[in-house]
Amino acid sequence: MVSEYGGLPGGVAVSHLRVYDWPAADGLHGGTPHMHLTCSEGYVVKAGRGAVQTLTASGYEVTPLTPGTVACFTPGTIHRLVNEDDLRITVLMQNSGLPEAGDAVLTLPPEYLTDPQTYAAATVIPADAPREEQARIARARRDLALEGYRALREAADGPAALAAFHRSAAALVQPRLAEWRERWLRGARAAAQATGEQLDRLSGGDVSYLAEAVVRAEQPSTHGKFGMCGWLDAYALP
Repeated sequence: MVSEYGGLPGGVAVSHLRVYDWPAADGLHGGTPHMHLTCSEGYVVKAGRGAVQTLTASGYEVTPLTPGTVACFTPGTIHRLVNEDDLRITVLMQNSGLPEAGDAVLTLPPEYLTDPQTYAAATVIPADAPREEQARIARARRDLALEGYRALREAADGPAALAAFHRSAAALVQPRLAEWRERWLRGARAAAQATGEQLDRLSGGDVSYLAEAVVRAEQPSTHGKFGMCGWLDAYALP
């Protein structure tokens, strides 16, 4: 029997993003700079215009985003979306959407990165709060993350400052690693294992699993959720 896997191809997840149009202290409009520790992420630009600013050990870059652009980045890339004209993106996320389910650390100033409780107090948006309050918190944490982001970009000892942020981020997520591993086992690893088993069966002339083909279609389960970079339409897929 071929291993069962019911998620999207390759263990990815997808959401639709309308990037925040809130102005920031530097005059730009957009989202919250942050970094993923175990997941790559991809952008497929659907409409509008903008850019993604990135900061890695190789330095600072700006990648323009226009309709049709596909951009992707690996773990360790600090990224900030800038909205210049109604920027709308389909986001592809590794590991069954783990980037929106915990694998993200905002670039808050160091005093907010000392422990999970302090970090959560500055970043969590209560699901039962009125929408106006959710917007206030989302914007406040964006502005706070921009403070830390600017400090990282402007640090005289840039590589050392970035390495210190990496260490703080790793310490913050340490309590959740077992949970992340389970998501990987059920998602990306299971998808790859199923392909391997299918190849083995084809090599032996066994095509019986093809009779078990299924088709599914889903609509977003949430609309306009306050995400890190903008308003999200997300799917409740495995």
